[in-house]
Amino acid sequence: MTNKLHVKTGDRVIVISGKDKGKTGNIKTTNPSESKVTVEGVNMVTKAQKPMPQAGIQGGLIKLEAPLDASNVMVVCPACEKPTKVKHTVVDGKKVRVCKKCGEQLDA
Repeated sequence: MTNKLHVKTGDRVIVISGKDKGKTGNIKTTNPSESKVTVEGVNMVTKAQKPMPQAGIQGGLIKLEAPLDASNVMVVCPACEKPTKVKHTVVDGKKVRVCKKCGEQLDA
């Protein structure tokens, strides 16, 4: 069974809890089965990378974004620029996401 997420890849979101509370960024990847999302520039971790000369990868410490739970982010409405919950409505036979604050469609 797959879980449905309230966010999609490319959505602008704000983090509402955790060490990066208040930061905004775009969603890079989603993982609905684990209910996780990866946000640009948020939840940065340091990873030790082994060098692989065959692949041209240099070793050392690298910084990358770790996934965080989808419940810790809220969609930022492009129209009213405020964090909002998502409401689903049917428009022309298609199910679309709508901002609860201003009523603007989130899906282009």
